Parts: sequence; C-alpha cells; structure tokens
Amino acid sequence: MDALARADSPGLENLGRSDCFALLRSVPIGRIVFTEAALPAIQPVNFVLDGDDVIIRTGMGSKLAAATRSAVVAFEADEYDEDALTGWSVVLVGRAEAVVDEAERRELATLGLTPWALGERPHYIRIRPEIVRGRRIRRPAAL
Repeated sequence: MDALARADSPGLENLGRSDCFALLRSVPIGRIVFTEAALPAIQPVNFVLDGDDVIIRTGMGSKLAAATRSAVVAFEADEYDEDALTGWSVVLVGRAEAVVDEAERRELATLGLTPWALGERPHYIRIRPEIVRGRRIRRPAAL
C-alpha cells in the first residue's frame, strides 16, 4: 500500500498513485467519460496501460475518436466483490490525444490491446493522466 493511502471514512480508504495504477493493471475494462454534443457521455472500453498512460483503440470516424481529440476526459475502472462487500474504484482525469506517429502506433500494437468490439479499430487514443484518485471499500467489521 502507498504511504499516501489513508482512511477517508469508515470502510473507505483513499489510495495512493502507485496503488491506483497497480489496480488498473489488474482489469481489462474501464469507462471513458467525454463530451458529446455538449453533454456528458460514458463508453465502456478495453484498455492497456503504457507506463501511466491509458491506451484505447477505436475505429475510423467513431464518435469517441472525434470527441476525445485534445479533450479533457475522465477514465474510470473498478472491481466489486458482492459476497465479500469489498471493492475499489480508480478515476483518472487528463487530456486524450489521438496517436498519429506511425512509429508510436507500431509500438502500441505490441502491447496486446485487442479490441473487444467488432470491426476495424486501427486508431489509438492516449490519455495522459493529470489527476489520479482511487478508493478501496473494506468489509465492515461487523454486519
């Protein structure tokens, strides 16, 4: 656990940056929050991390690709165990950029990010997080 992790309220623990990224590396699906037609939109996506950057693949002309060009977005991933009453959530906020450099795109292709949606997904989006927040839910001591 990060030295910066601390209790938020009974049963909730704020997570430090390194714990947040370790948890993100443990799940394949997250949600990107962006603006579409001046309204908030949320889309589930599969992703990988490249260092601390979130990498997503998308199709040509997709709403997601158009909406995230140089836009500030949020990215969230989580896990919850209903039986154990435990879980966590990590939220990143940063700027999303289309990856246009061919050498960088070839390098990202080696990360093993296979699109889960049907169709061609030749474009990559990189989210560079500026804000990283996470919380873990601990099982209550007595139920």
